[in-house]
Amino acid sequence: MSGTLYIVATPIGNLEDLTYRAVRVLREAALIACEDTRQTRKLLDHYGISKPAVSYHEHNEQARSDELLRELQQGKDVAMVSDAGTPLIADPGYRLVEKARREGVPVVPVPGPSAVIAALSASGLPTDSFAFLGFLPAKSGQRRKTLAEARSLGMTLVFYETPHRIVQALEDMAAVLGDTPVVLGRELTKLHEEFLSGSAAELRERLALRDSVKGEFTVIVGKWQAPVDESIPLEREVELLIAQGVPRMDALKQVARRRGISKREVYKSLDK
Repeated sequence: MSGTLYIVATPIGNLEDLTYRAVRVLREAALIACEDTRQTRKLLDHYGISKPAVSYHEHNEQARSDELLRELQQGKDVAMVSDAGTPLIADPGYRLVEKARREGVPVVPVPGPSAVIAALSASGLPTDSFAFLGFLPAKSGQRRKTLAEARSLGMTLVFYETPHRIVQALEDMAAVLGDTPVVLGRELTKLHEEFLSGSAAELRERLALRDSVKGEFTVIVGKWQAPVDESIPLEREVELLIAQGVPRMDALKQVARRRGISKREVYKSLDK
């Protein structure tokens, strides 16, 4: 009988955020797979957990996943963790999970901290639908292309950014997204946790004034609204949306929202 692969979420900063279940699973597992054994050892030591740990990161993922699969097939339980947060969310782990499922090895999530959900829940921006983009491309041109493609999704966007690229990323966001509201979550759950809100241009100016920018960022971008071309008649704007595959009722709602008028007014205009 094979063992079980547990996907264990760990704290993104505050060590008190590890769940009771996660502590139990880490104590009972035969082996712990982690990105950086030194980083994970700090967490294990804090909870008095003494278990063998092996590295599992983007540079050894292919070979290590085969090794861990053999351990699982021999009946050993393996707990996978990332340096912080939920494994596989912009972190390695996909290959092992895919292989385990293909070979009939049970894969069990042990949910907990996630920077995406933590930032989103405290952002004050719409949460009814959102898209997680991971890390944006490092080069400005590709970054702007990605943002331009994502803005048309019509939902809140979430992505990660590094401290040394955040100012440049905000500059690109300002160019592509205009005055769309943005919330930055920095050092989430840690001592110097900070939330900043405003347009991308405003936030860029605020960060550029700092002597240094430190800490990982989770960026939340509100739903983008296309600039209104007042020269286009209401009925033509509705027709264009319908031609793009938008249902008629949704097209009416979108036009009303863009123009800052009621849906009833759009109806009246179409009836003329």
